[in-house]
Amino acid sequence: MKLRILSVGHKMPDWVETACSEYLKRMPREASVEIVEIKPDKRASGKNAEVVQEAEAKRILEAAGKDYLIALDERGQEVTTVQLAARMETWLTGGRDIALVIGGADGLHPSVKSRADWMWGLSKLTLPHGMVRVLLAEQLYRAWTVIQHHPYHRE
Repeated sequence: MKLRILSVGHKMPDWVETACSEYLKRMPREASVEIVEIKPDKRASGKNAEVVQEAEAKRILEAAGKDYLIALDERGQEVTTVQLAARMETWLTGGRDIALVIGGADGLHPSVKSRADWMWGLSKLTLPHGMVRVLLAEQLYRAWTVIQHHPYHRE
C-alpha cells in the first residue's frame, strides 16, 4: 500500500520539509508515504473561491485516480490516534492505495468532498498548510507505531 499526501500548494518553508521528511523516512516500505504537490490556482483576474476550488479539484481528482480518497476538512470526523491506527490496519488489508487530500487556501470543492471515501477532521481549527503536512506525517507514523506495538505512542 502506498499513502500519498496530495497537498495543494508548493514552496513550503524549510522547517516543513525537514519535519515531514523526518517522519516519512521512518515509515516502512509496506506503508510508504509520498507528498505530491498540487499546483494551486491563482486568485487573479476576478476569479472567486468557487472557480479556484473547481480548478484545483480537477487536479486533485486526477492525481487521486482510483485511490481510497481521504479529504482533510475541519468538519470531518475526528478520531484518536488509536482509532486512526485501526483504520490504517484496514487500509493495509484493503488492497487500495490511499490519497490524503489537503485543500488549497479556499478549501476543497464539493466534488472532492463527495468523491471522498472518508472526511477526516484533524482539528476544528483552521490550520496553515505546512502545519497540516507536518501533523499528518507525524500522525501517520504514530498510527503505524501503534500497529507495530512500538513504544513511540503511549496511552
